[in-house]
Amino acid sequence: MSTTRSALIIGGGIAGPVAATALRMAGLDAHVYEAYSGPSEGIGSGLALAPNGVAALDIIGAGDAVREIAQPVAQMRLRVNGREHVLPVLADQPPLQALDRGELHRALHDHAVAAGVPFSYDKRLTRVDEHPDGVTAHFADGSTATADVLVGADGIRSTVRSLIDPAAPGPDYTGMLGFGALVESDLDLPDDTMVFAFGAKAYYLYWKLADGRVAWGANLPSKQYLSLTEARAVPAQHWLQVLRKTYAPDSPGAEFARRTTAQNLEITGALHIMPPVPHWYRDRMVLVGDSVHAPSNSSGQGASLAIESAVQLARCLRDIASPTEAFAAYEQLRRARVEGIAARAAKINHSKTPGPFARKMMNAMMPLMVKTVMNPEKTMGAERRYRIDWNAPVQAESAITAS
Repeated sequence: MSTTRSALIIGGGIAGPVAATALRMAGLDAHVYEAYSGPSEGIGSGLALAPNGVAALDIIGAGDAVREIAQPVAQMRLRVNGREHVLPVLADQPPLQALDRGELHRALHDHAVAAGVPFSYDKRLTRVDEHPDGVTAHFADGSTATADVLVGADGIRSTVRSLIDPAAPGPDYTGMLGFGALVESDLDLPDDTMVFAFGAKAYYLYWKLADGRVAWGANLPSKQYLSLTEARAVPAQHWLQVLRKTYAPDSPGAEFARRTTAQNLEITGALHIMPPVPHWYRDRMVLVGDSVHAPSNSSGQGASLAIESAVQLARCLRDIASPTEAFAAYEQLRRARVEGIAARAAKINHSKTPGPFARKMMNAMMPLMVKTVMNPEKTMGAERRYRIDWNAPVQAESAITAS
């Protein structure tokens, strides 16, 4: 039986509220501490939740709230050289759920609050004191908080990760900057279809909303790294000029760029991928979500994996006596899956930023690849069919080894 009764959750984006809600379901007190001054809305643009991620949300009762604000995406197309190829899908799986990241944050926050999870804001973690029976977090405003364990859900620039292991690797830059917008368009496209487009100079994707507008996202190749703060410090008019020039040869990319304005442009900055993190936990501190595994956006699984890990962590803390053994079991459940998906996504990234010769070769070969290589069962079957059995007890790694 678990001896863990309380948890400090550092970070209120996606993994934090899910972990806190799942921990309360498991019988633990969980409190979320967020560095921002309020719920983390308006961070990033659109994303798609895979069936496995939505299934994990169903465990904590948040699945329906997300479906209500999302756009189902049942079909996918690939656009190359102005031609579209219908991609095969997994017929036995529910559709992707496409939605705005800020709206997802809000839905998960509200669900956690309704479940009794308290949130505190303007709480930027500076250090942690560990003692035999718990941890004490120190925040920049001078306040402290103490609990049995501390969960780092503080994103790709995680402070908790560096506290667990000062030598831990940071995120790698994919060589692309992210942008997004909702634009008016008369595009003839079913509203359950997402299109992945390889333009003449850069990759983009788009889907049509129920209200007729189009959501589009641009992955702009850039040798210069710019964080979210740095990218947003650049005047929006500059980025509009860059986007319009980059996508000018493309259809419908040129139209999307032309209809994007300074008011509706969402700047997300550098796109990252996390290399394998050697240490997921230490003593009474553990990592979850992007702080420990952040596959590039090419995976289509980043948010879903964060949700899964948050739920699995709660199961382990519920069933295993000591926090350290619970964390070890959690890592054993998750590491191979998340690193495998990250490796697949890394390969896709290379196709988004090819040189001129490689792009010509890719364009020539793409129709054949769609027919012979892009097998959804092989690339996505195991990923999307993954389901968590909340009621199944978790064994400590030592008990598994001994049996």
